[in-house]
Amino acid sequence: MRRGMLITAAASVMLLAAASAVAQEAEWMTAPRDWGATLRADATAFHDAIQDSHPGPVDPLNPAFGARLEAGLATALERAEEADTAGGWWWAMRALQAGFDDGHVQLRLTQANNGFPASWAGLITVYRGDDQWVADVDEADPSLPPLGARLVDCDGVDAATLGEQRVGQFRGRWFLEAQRVAYGTETLLNLSNPWIANPSECRFEANGQVRSHAMSWRPISSEELGRRRGPLGQWVQPDFAFRTLDDGALWVSMPTFDGTPGGEPSRQLTAIIEQATARQAELRAAPYVVLDLRGNGGGSSQWSALLAEAIWGEAWLSQHQPRSATAVDWRASAANLAAMQEFQAQLVAENVTDPEILHWAQSIVDGITAARAEGQPYWSNTDDEAAAETGPVEPATNPVGGVIYVLTDARCASACLDAVDVWKAAGAVQIGRETSADTLYMDVRDQDLPSGLAAMAIPMKVYRGRARGNNEPQSPLHVFDGDMADESAILAWIHTLQGM
Repeated sequence: MRRGMLITAAASVMLLAAASAVAQEAEWMTAPRDWGATLRADATAFHDAIQDSHPGPVDPLNPAFGARLEAGLATALERAEEADTAGGWWWAMRALQAGFDDGHVQLRLTQANNGFPASWAGLITVYRGDDQWVADVDEADPSLPPLGARLVDCDGVDAATLGEQRVGQFRGRWFLEAQRVAYGTETLLNLSNPWIANPSECRFEANGQVRSHAMSWRPISSEELGRRRGPLGQWVQPDFAFRTLDDGALWVSMPTFDGTPGGEPSRQLTAIIEQATARQAELRAAPYVVLDLRGNGGGSSQWSALLAEAIWGEAWLSQHQPRSATAVDWRASAANLAAMQEFQAQLVAENVTDPEILHWAQSIVDGITAARAEGQPYWSNTDDEAAAETGPVEPATNPVGGVIYVLTDARCASACLDAVDVWKAAGAVQIGRETSADTLYMDVRDQDLPSGLAAMAIPMKVYRGRARGNNEPQSPLHVFDGDMADESAILAWIHTLQGM
Protein backbone atom coordinates (compact mmCIF):
# COMPACT_ATOMS: atom_id res chain seq x y z
CA MET A 1 0.00 0.00 0.00
CA ARG A 2 1.27 3.44 -0.85
CA ARG A 3 1.61 5.82 2.07
CA GLY A 4 1.87 9.54 1.65
CA MET A 5 3.05 11.94 4.29
CA LEU A 6 2.28 15.58 4.97
CA ILE A 7 5.19 17.53 6.37
CA THR A 8 2.88 19.55 8.58
CA ALA A 9 -0.52 18.79 10.03
CA ALA A 10 -1.89 21.48 7.78
CA ALA A 11 -5.61 21.63 8.27
CA SER A 12 -5.58 22.05 12.04
CA VAL A 13 -2.99 24.87 12.11
CA MET A 14 -5.19 27.45 10.46
CA LEU A 15 -8.15 26.64 12.68
CA LEU A 16 -6.09 27.18 15.80
CA ALA A 17 -4.60 30.42 14.51
CA ALA A 18 -7.72 32.08 13.16
CA ALA A 19 -10.75 30.67 14.95
CA SER A 20 -9.69 32.30 18.23
CA ALA A 21 -10.17 35.84 16.92
CA VAL A 22 -11.83 37.15 20.04
CA ALA A 23 -9.25 38.98 22.13
CA GLN A 24 -7.91 42.45 22.80
CA GLU A 25 -5.30 43.91 20.50
CA ALA A 26 -1.75 42.68 21.00
CA GLU A 27 1.05 45.25 21.10
CA TRP A 28 2.13 44.55 17.54
CA MET A 29 -1.37 45.46 16.33
CA THR A 30 -1.24 48.98 17.77
CA ALA A 31 2.44 49.81 17.20
CA PRO A 32 3.04 52.46 14.49
CA ARG A 33 3.26 50.75 11.12
CA ASP A 34 2.51 51.42 7.47
CA TRP A 35 -0.11 48.71 7.11
CA GLY A 36 -0.64 49.43 3.43
CA ALA A 37 3.03 48.82 2.69
CA THR A 38 2.95 45.73 4.90
CA LEU A 39 -0.02 44.35 2.98
CA ARG A 40 1.61 45.15 -0.35
CA ALA A 41 4.84 43.33 0.56
CA ASP A 42 3.17 40.29 2.12
CA ALA A 43 0.61 39.88 -0.66
CA THR A 44 3.30 40.11 -3.31
CA ALA A 45 5.47 37.56 -1.51
CA PHE A 46 2.47 35.27 -1.08
CA HIS A 47 1.75 35.52 -4.82
CA ASP A 48 5.39 34.94 -5.78
CA ALA A 49 5.74 31.87 -3.54
CA ILE A 50 2.63 30.31 -5.07
CA GLN A 51 3.88 31.14 -8.56
CA ASP A 52 7.28 29.62 -7.80
CA SER A 53 6.43 26.45 -5.86
CA HIS A 54 2.73 25.53 -6.05
CA PRO A 55 1.82 22.88 -8.66
CA GLY A 56 -1.15 24.96 -9.84
CA PRO A 57 0.49 27.64 -12.01
CA VAL A 58 1.95 24.97 -14.33
CA ASP A 59 -0.90 22.46 -14.05
CA PRO A 60 -2.30 21.77 -17.55
CA LEU A 61 -5.48 20.35 -15.98
CA ASN A 62 -6.21 23.59 -14.09
CA PRO A 63 -5.86 26.39 -16.64
CA ALA A 64 -7.89 28.83 -14.49
CA PHE A 65 -5.40 28.71 -11.61
CA GLY A 66 -3.18 31.46 -12.96
CA ALA A 67 -6.06 33.88 -13.45
CA ARG A 68 -7.26 33.24 -9.89
CA LEU A 69 -3.77 33.90 -8.55
CA GLU A 70 -3.45 37.20 -10.40
CA ALA A 71 -6.98 38.34 -9.49
CA GLY A 72 -6.32 37.68 -5.81
CA LEU A 73 -3.13 39.74 -5.86
CA ALA A 74 -4.85 42.59 -7.71
CA THR A 75 -7.57 42.80 -5.05
CA ALA A 76 -5.01 42.72 -2.22
CA LEU A 77 -2.94 45.50 -3.83
CA GLU A 78 -6.08 47.57 -4.32
CA ARG A 79 -6.93 47.17 -0.63
CA ALA A 80 -3.36 48.11 0.27
CA GLU A 81 -4.16 51.66 -0.87
CA GLU A 82 -6.67 51.95 1.99
CA ALA A 83 -5.37 49.54 4.65
CA ASP A 84 -4.39 51.46 7.79
CA THR A 85 -4.95 48.92 10.58
CA ALA A 86 -3.78 45.46 11.55
CA GLY A 87 -7.27 44.18 10.80
CA GLY A 88 -7.17 45.70 7.34
CA TRP A 89 -3.87 43.93 6.62
CA TRP A 90 -4.99 40.59 8.07
CA TRP A 91 -8.39 40.30 6.44
CA ALA A 92 -7.06 41.38 3.06
CA MET A 93 -4.46 38.62 3.33
CA ARG A 94 -7.14 36.18 4.47
CA ALA A 95 -9.19 37.02 1.38
CA LEU A 96 -6.14 36.39 -0.80
CA GLN A 97 -5.64 32.99 0.79
CA ALA A 98 -9.35 32.13 0.73
CA GLY A 99 -9.59 32.83 -2.98
CA PHE A 100 -7.87 29.53 -3.74
CA ASP A 101 -10.64 27.50 -2.04
CA ASP A 102 -7.92 25.15 -0.84
CA GLY A 103 -7.44 24.03 2.74
CA HIS A 104 -3.75 23.43 2.08
CA VAL A 105 -3.01 26.98 0.95
CA GLN A 106 -2.82 28.48 4.40
CA LEU A 107 -2.05 31.61 6.35
CA ARG A 108 -1.31 31.89 10.06
CA LEU A 109 -0.22 34.61 12.46
CA THR A 110 3.23 34.14 13.95
CA GLN A 111 3.12 36.80 16.67
CA ALA A 112 1.77 36.46 20.20
CA ASN A 113 -1.92 36.91 19.61
CA ASN A 114 -5.32 35.89 20.86
CA GLY A 115 -7.20 37.49 18.00
CA PHE A 116 -8.61 40.84 16.96
CA PRO A 117 -11.05 43.05 18.91
CA ALA A 118 -14.65 42.16 18.10
CA SER A 119 -18.01 43.88 17.92
CA TRP A 120 -21.53 42.45 17.79
CA ALA A 121 -25.17 43.49 17.83
CA GLY A 122 -26.13 41.32 20.79
CA LEU A 123 -26.69 38.02 19.01
CA ILE A 124 -24.80 35.18 17.34
CA THR A 125 -26.13 32.89 14.63
CA VAL A 126 -25.00 29.41 13.61
CA TYR A 127 -25.54 27.31 10.52
CA ARG A 128 -27.69 24.23 10.71
CA GLY A 129 -27.96 22.92 7.18
CA ASP A 130 -28.40 25.82 4.78
CA ASP A 131 -30.10 28.14 7.27
CA GLN A 132 -28.74 30.37 10.03
CA TRP A 133 -30.38 30.38 13.42
CA VAL A 134 -30.03 32.59 16.47
CA ALA A 135 -28.02 30.49 18.94
CA ASP A 136 -27.00 33.07 21.54
CA VAL A 137 -28.32 36.48 22.61
CA ASP A 138 -27.42 39.21 25.08
CA GLU A 139 -29.70 38.38 27.99
CA ALA A 140 -29.76 42.04 29.04
CA ASP A 141 -31.48 43.13 25.81
CA PRO A 142 -35.13 41.94 25.68
CA SER A 143 -35.65 43.47 22.23
CA LEU A 144 -33.47 40.85 20.51
CA PRO A 145 -34.95 38.00 18.46
CA PRO A 146 -35.56 34.81 20.43
CA LEU A 147 -33.25 31.83 20.42
CA GLY A 148 -34.08 29.61 17.47
CA ALA A 149 -35.21 32.47 15.22
CA ARG A 150 -34.13 32.07 11.59
CA LEU A 151 -32.13 34.83 9.93
CA VAL A 152 -33.98 35.95 6.78
CA ASP A 153 -31.95 38.90 5.48
CA CYS A 154 -30.08 42.07 6.43
CA ASP A 155 -30.40 45.40 4.63
CA GLY A 156 -32.12 43.55 1.79
CA VAL A 157 -29.37 40.95 1.40
CA ASP A 158 -30.60 37.39 1.89
CA ALA A 159 -29.00 35.34 4.66
CA ALA A 160 -27.09 32.99 2.34
CA THR A 161 -25.50 35.84 0.40
CA LEU A 162 -24.78 37.68 3.64
CA GLY A 163 -22.81 34.73 4.98
CA GLU A 164 -20.83 34.48 1.77
CA GLN A 165 -20.02 38.20 1.72
CA ARG A 166 -19.17 38.65 5.40
CA VAL A 167 -17.45 35.32 6.06
CA GLY A 168 -17.09 33.11 3.01
CA GLN A 169 -14.88 35.45 1.01
CA PHE A 170 -12.40 35.53 3.90
CA ARG A 171 -12.58 31.85 4.85
CA GLY A 172 -12.96 30.13 1.48
CA ARG A 173 -14.70 26.88 0.50
CA TRP A 174 -18.03 28.27 1.65
CA PHE A 175 -19.83 25.56 -0.32
CA LEU A 176 -18.70 23.05 2.32
CA GLU A 177 -20.89 22.34 5.32
CA ALA A 178 -17.69 22.02 7.36
CA GLN A 179 -16.69 25.62 6.66
CA ARG A 180 -20.13 26.99 7.52
CA VAL A 181 -20.17 24.97 10.74
CA ALA A 182 -16.69 26.19 11.62
CA TYR A 183 -17.12 29.88 10.88
CA GLY A 184 -20.85 30.49 10.68
CA THR A 185 -20.82 32.25 14.04
CA GLU A 186 -19.00 35.15 12.33
CA THR A 187 -21.93 36.19 10.10
CA LEU A 188 -23.19 38.76 12.61
CA LEU A 189 -19.84 39.52 14.23
CA ASN A 190 -17.06 41.83 13.12
CA LEU A 191 -13.53 40.80 14.08
CA SER A 192 -11.82 44.09 13.12
CA ASN A 193 -12.53 43.54 9.41
CA PRO A 194 -12.81 46.92 7.62
CA TRP A 195 -13.68 45.31 4.29
CA ILE A 196 -17.24 44.47 5.34
CA ALA A 197 -20.05 46.87 6.34
CA ASN A 198 -22.07 46.02 9.44
CA PRO A 199 -25.78 45.69 8.63
CA SER A 200 -28.12 48.20 10.21
CA GLU A 201 -31.34 46.17 10.08
CA CYS A 202 -31.98 42.43 9.89
CA ARG A 203 -35.15 40.36 9.64
CA PHE A 204 -35.76 37.17 11.59
CA GLU A 205 -38.52 34.56 11.42
CA ALA A 206 -39.88 33.12 14.65
CA ASN A 207 -43.18 31.37 15.35
CA GLY A 208 -44.28 31.87 11.76
CA GLN A 209 -43.77 35.66 11.83
CA VAL A 210 -41.02 37.74 10.23
CA ARG A 211 -39.94 40.82 12.17
CA SER A 212 -37.28 43.47 11.62
CA HIS A 213 -34.62 44.21 14.20
CA ALA A 214 -32.39 47.28 14.35
CA MET A 215 -28.77 46.17 14.76
CA SER A 216 -27.03 48.09 17.53
CA TRP A 217 -23.32 47.35 17.16
CA ARG A 218 -21.02 47.56 20.20
CA PRO A 219 -17.73 46.03 21.39
CA ILE A 220 -17.68 42.66 23.11
CA SER A 221 -14.81 41.55 25.33
CA SER A 222 -12.63 38.61 24.46
CA GLU A 223 -13.73 36.74 27.56
CA GLU A 224 -17.43 37.17 26.91
CA LEU A 225 -17.24 36.35 23.22
CA GLY A 226 -15.10 33.31 23.91
CA ARG A 227 -17.60 32.11 26.49
CA ARG A 228 -20.49 32.56 24.07
CA ARG A 229 -18.87 31.22 20.91
CA GLY A 230 -17.09 28.28 22.49
CA PRO A 231 -20.05 25.90 22.80
CA LEU A 232 -21.54 26.84 19.43
CA GLY A 233 -18.88 25.45 17.11
CA GLN A 234 -18.87 21.96 18.65
CA TRP A 235 -15.14 21.62 18.09
CA VAL A 236 -13.82 18.52 19.81
CA GLN A 237 -10.25 17.45 20.51
CA PRO A 238 -10.46 14.13 22.37
CA ASP A 239 -7.42 12.49 23.90
CA PHE A 240 -5.67 9.60 22.21
CA ALA A 241 -7.27 6.42 23.50
CA PHE A 242 -7.53 2.68 22.94
CA ARG A 243 -10.06 1.35 25.39
CA THR A 244 -12.57 -1.44 25.89
CA LEU A 245 -16.21 -0.47 26.48
CA ASP A 246 -18.58 -2.15 28.92
CA ASP A 247 -20.24 -4.15 26.14
CA GLY A 248 -16.95 -5.52 24.82
CA ALA A 249 -16.63 -3.04 21.97
CA LEU A 250 -13.44 -1.07 21.37
CA TRP A 251 -13.04 2.68 21.06
CA VAL A 252 -9.91 4.02 19.33
CA SER A 253 -9.41 7.81 19.32
CA MET A 254 -6.90 9.50 17.01
CA PRO A 255 -7.41 13.29 17.13
CA THR A 256 -4.49 13.90 14.75
CA PHE A 257 -2.25 12.07 12.31
CA ASP A 258 0.64 14.47 12.87
CA GLY A 259 3.67 12.32 12.17
CA THR A 260 6.38 14.87 13.00
CA PRO A 261 9.34 12.78 14.15
CA GLY A 262 9.88 12.99 17.89
CA GLY A 263 6.58 14.75 18.54
CA GLU A 264 4.09 13.64 21.18
CA PRO A 265 1.35 12.82 18.62
CA SER A 266 3.80 10.54 16.79
CA ARG A 267 4.55 8.70 20.03
CA GLN A 268 0.86 8.36 20.85
CA LEU A 269 0.05 7.10 17.36
CA THR A 270 2.90 4.61 17.51
CA ALA A 271 1.49 3.26 20.78
CA ILE A 272 -1.98 2.88 19.24
CA ILE A 273 -0.59 0.97 16.25
CA GLU A 274 1.34 -1.29 18.62
CA GLN A 275 -1.81 -1.95 20.65
CA ALA A 276 -3.86 -2.60 17.52
CA THR A 277 -1.29 -5.11 16.32
CA ALA A 278 -1.13 -6.87 19.68
CA ARG A 279 -4.92 -6.86 20.10
CA GLN A 280 -5.80 -7.78 16.53
CA ALA A 281 -7.95 -10.73 17.63
CA GLU A 282 -10.01 -8.44 19.91
CA LEU A 283 -10.53 -5.89 17.14
CA ARG A 284 -11.78 -8.58 14.79
CA ALA A 285 -14.03 -10.29 17.35
CA ALA A 286 -15.55 -7.18 18.98
CA PRO A 287 -19.28 -6.53 18.37
CA TYR A 288 -18.24 -3.17 17.00
CA VAL A 289 -15.22 -0.87 16.92
CA VAL A 290 -15.35 2.93 16.87
CA LEU A 291 -12.46 4.62 15.08
CA ASP A 292 -12.86 8.12 16.48
CA LEU A 293 -11.49 10.83 14.15
CA ARG A 294 -13.15 13.81 15.82
CA GLY A 295 -10.86 16.83 15.70
CA ASN A 296 -8.46 15.18 13.27
CA GLY A 297 -7.26 17.75 10.74
CA GLY A 298 -4.70 15.53 9.03
CA GLY A 299 -0.99 14.77 9.11
CA SER A 300 0.42 11.57 7.63
CA SER A 301 -1.68 8.88 5.96
CA GLN A 302 0.90 6.35 7.14
CA TRP A 303 -0.96 5.89 10.42
CA SER A 304 -4.35 5.04 8.94
CA ALA A 305 -2.70 2.57 6.56
CA LEU A 306 -0.92 0.85 9.46
CA LEU A 307 -4.13 0.65 11.49
CA ALA A 308 -6.00 -0.77 8.51
CA GLU A 309 -3.36 -3.50 8.19
CA ALA A 310 -3.70 -4.33 11.87
CA ILE A 311 -7.49 -4.62 11.63
CA TRP A 312 -8.14 -6.18 8.22
CA GLY A 313 -4.78 -7.56 7.09
CA GLU A 314 -3.07 -7.23 3.74
CA ALA A 315 -5.02 -9.99 2.00
CA TRP A 316 -8.37 -8.24 2.49
CA LEU A 317 -7.01 -4.74 1.93
CA SER A 318 -5.30 -5.66 -1.32
CA GLN A 319 -8.73 -6.44 -2.78
CA HIS A 320 -10.63 -3.62 -1.07
CA GLN A 321 -8.80 -0.38 -1.67
CA PRO A 322 -10.08 2.97 -2.88
CA ARG A 323 -8.81 3.97 -6.28
CA SER A 324 -5.79 5.97 -5.24
CA ALA A 325 -3.90 8.47 -7.33
CA THR A 326 -2.30 6.85 -10.36
CA ALA A 327 0.53 9.39 -10.27
CA VAL A 328 1.84 12.31 -8.25
CA ASP A 329 3.47 15.38 -9.77
CA TRP A 330 5.86 17.28 -7.48
CA ARG A 331 6.57 20.91 -8.34
CA ALA A 332 10.31 20.99 -8.95
CA SER A 333 11.20 24.30 -7.30
CA ALA A 334 14.38 25.07 -5.38
CA ALA A 335 12.36 25.94 -2.28
CA ASN A 336 10.46 22.65 -2.38
CA LEU A 337 13.70 20.73 -2.77
CA ALA A 338 15.17 22.56 0.21
CA ALA A 339 12.09 21.74 2.29
CA MET A 340 12.40 18.03 1.54
CA GLN A 341 16.13 18.09 2.30
CA GLU A 342 15.37 19.77 5.61
CA PHE A 343 12.81 17.05 6.32
CA GLN A 344 15.45 14.42 5.62
CA ALA A 345 17.79 16.12 8.08
CA GLN A 346 15.01 16.13 10.67
CA LEU A 347 14.55 12.38 10.23
CA VAL A 348 18.26 11.85 10.85
CA ALA A 349 18.26 14.15 13.89
CA GLU A 350 15.35 12.23 15.39
CA ASN A 351 16.98 8.86 14.64
CA VAL A 352 14.07 7.72 12.49
CA THR A 353 14.93 4.30 11.05
CA ASP A 354 11.69 3.34 9.28
CA PRO A 355 13.01 2.30 5.84
CA GLU A 356 9.75 3.17 4.09
CA ILE A 357 9.75 6.79 5.32
CA LEU A 358 13.46 7.18 4.60
CA HIS A 359 13.03 5.79 1.08
CA TRP A 360 9.98 8.01 0.49
CA ALA A 361 11.89 11.16 1.41
CA GLN A 362 15.01 10.22 -0.56
CA SER A 363 13.04 9.36 -3.70
CA ILE A 364 11.41 12.80 -3.68
CA VAL A 365 14.72 14.60 -3.19
CA ASP A 366 16.28 12.59 -6.01
CA GLY A 367 13.26 13.07 -8.27
CA ILE A 368 12.98 16.83 -7.82
CA THR A 369 16.74 17.19 -8.27
CA ALA A 370 16.60 15.28 -11.56
CA ALA A 371 13.60 17.25 -12.81
CA ARG A 372 15.34 20.55 -12.07
CA ALA A 373 18.46 19.41 -13.91
CA GLU A 374 16.28 18.67 -16.95
CA GLY A 375 14.39 21.96 -16.69
CA GLN A 376 11.06 20.20 -16.02
CA PRO A 377 8.31 21.88 -13.92
CA TYR A 378 7.35 18.56 -12.30
CA TRP A 379 8.89 15.38 -11.08
CA SER A 380 6.28 12.74 -11.91
CA ASN A 381 6.07 9.83 -9.50
CA THR A 382 3.94 7.15 -11.13
CA ASP A 383 2.34 4.26 -9.28
CA ASP A 384 5.06 1.67 -9.54
CA GLU A 385 3.42 -0.49 -6.90
CA ALA A 386 0.50 -1.64 -9.01
CA ALA A 387 0.72 -5.38 -9.46
CA ALA A 388 0.59 -6.77 -12.96
CA GLU A 389 -2.47 -8.82 -13.85
CA THR A 390 -1.58 -12.47 -13.37
CA GLY A 391 -5.01 -14.04 -13.68
CA PRO A 392 -7.96 -14.62 -11.37
CA VAL A 393 -7.38 -13.97 -7.68
CA GLU A 394 -9.22 -15.97 -5.04
CA PRO A 395 -11.49 -13.62 -3.06
CA ALA A 396 -10.20 -12.89 0.43
CA THR A 397 -12.33 -13.48 3.50
CA ASN A 398 -13.12 -10.51 5.72
CA PRO A 399 -11.50 -11.32 9.07
CA VAL A 400 -13.64 -8.73 10.92
CA GLY A 401 -16.81 -10.12 12.44
CA GLY A 402 -18.35 -6.94 13.89
CA VAL A 403 -18.99 -3.46 12.56
CA ILE A 404 -16.18 -0.95 12.20
CA TYR A 405 -17.54 2.59 12.63
CA VAL A 406 -15.59 5.65 11.48
CA LEU A 407 -16.71 8.63 13.56
CA THR A 408 -16.05 11.93 11.76
CA ASP A 409 -16.74 15.61 12.26
CA ALA A 410 -16.31 18.78 10.21
CA ARG A 411 -12.61 19.06 11.02
CA CYS A 412 -11.68 15.88 9.15
CA ALA A 413 -9.41 16.93 6.30
CA SER A 414 -6.25 15.95 4.44
CA ALA A 415 -4.83 12.66 5.78
CA CYS A 416 -8.00 12.22 7.85
CA LEU A 417 -9.90 12.02 4.55
CA ASP A 418 -7.38 9.48 3.30
CA ALA A 419 -8.16 7.39 6.39
CA VAL A 420 -11.89 7.52 5.67
CA ASP A 421 -11.23 6.54 2.05
CA VAL A 422 -9.18 3.50 3.04
CA TRP A 423 -11.31 2.33 5.94
CA LYS A 424 -14.63 2.67 4.09
CA ALA A 425 -13.23 0.76 1.12
CA ALA A 426 -12.29 -2.00 3.57
CA GLY A 427 -15.88 -2.13 4.84
CA ALA A 428 -16.11 0.44 7.63
CA VAL A 429 -19.28 2.50 8.09
CA GLN A 430 -18.92 6.28 8.38
CA ILE A 431 -21.03 7.92 11.09
CA GLY A 432 -21.22 11.37 12.67
CA ARG A 433 -20.98 14.51 10.55
CA GLU A 434 -19.88 15.38 7.05
CA THR A 435 -16.16 15.92 6.76
CA SER A 436 -14.25 18.83 5.34
CA ALA A 437 -12.60 18.36 1.94
CA ASP A 438 -9.31 18.89 0.19
CA THR A 439 -8.12 19.67 -3.29
CA LEU A 440 -5.73 17.53 -5.30
CA TYR A 441 -2.84 19.75 -4.17
CA MET A 442 -1.12 18.19 -1.17
CA ASP A 443 2.01 17.97 1.05
CA VAL A 444 2.68 21.44 2.32
CA ARG A 445 5.72 23.38 3.40
CA ASP A 446 5.84 26.61 5.42
CA GLN A 447 7.27 29.97 4.37
CA ASP A 448 7.50 33.18 6.38
CA LEU A 449 6.18 36.42 4.89
CA PRO A 450 8.26 39.65 4.78
CA SER A 451 6.41 41.34 7.64
CA GLY A 452 7.38 38.61 10.08
CA LEU A 453 3.79 38.73 11.32
CA ALA A 454 2.49 35.76 9.34
CA ALA A 455 3.55 32.58 7.56
CA MET A 456 1.97 30.70 4.70
CA ALA A 457 1.72 27.04 3.75
CA ILE A 458 2.23 25.94 0.15
CA PRO A 459 1.27 22.55 -1.37
CA MET A 460 4.14 20.94 -3.26
CA LYS A 461 2.46 18.11 -5.18
CA VAL A 462 -0.69 17.30 -7.12
CA TYR A 463 -2.52 13.97 -7.25
CA ARG A 464 -3.54 12.53 -10.60
CA GLY A 465 -6.49 10.15 -10.88
CA ARG A 466 -7.67 10.15 -7.26
CA ALA A 467 -11.12 8.62 -6.86
CA ARG A 468 -12.36 11.26 -4.41
CA GLY A 469 -12.82 14.44 -6.36
CA ASN A 470 -11.45 17.91 -5.83
CA ASN A 471 -12.94 19.47 -2.66
CA GLU A 472 -15.32 16.54 -2.25
CA PRO A 473 -16.27 15.72 1.37
CA GLN A 474 -17.09 12.32 2.81
CA SER A 475 -20.71 12.01 3.96
CA PRO A 476 -21.70 9.66 6.78
CA LEU A 477 -24.20 6.87 6.24
CA HIS A 478 -25.70 7.75 9.63
CA VAL A 479 -25.79 11.42 10.68
CA PHE A 480 -25.56 12.37 14.35
CA ASP A 481 -27.56 15.54 15.04
CA GLY A 482 -26.47 16.01 18.65
CA ASP A 483 -23.45 17.57 20.30
CA MET A 484 -20.30 16.01 18.82
CA ALA A 485 -18.50 16.72 22.10
CA ASP A 486 -20.94 14.53 24.06
CA GLU A 487 -19.31 11.12 23.87
CA SER A 488 -21.92 9.49 26.07
CA ALA A 489 -24.70 10.63 23.76
CA ILE A 490 -22.76 9.43 20.73
CA LEU A 491 -22.25 6.03 22.30
CA ALA A 492 -25.95 5.73 23.19
CA TRP A 493 -26.78 6.64 19.59
CA ILE A 494 -24.36 4.00 18.29
CA HIS A 495 -26.19 1.43 20.41
CA THR A 496 -29.36 2.30 18.48
CA LEU A 497 -27.48 1.72 15.23
CA GLN A 498 -26.43 -1.68 16.47
CA GLY A 499 -30.09 -2.55 16.85
CA MET A 500 -30.94 -1.61 13.26
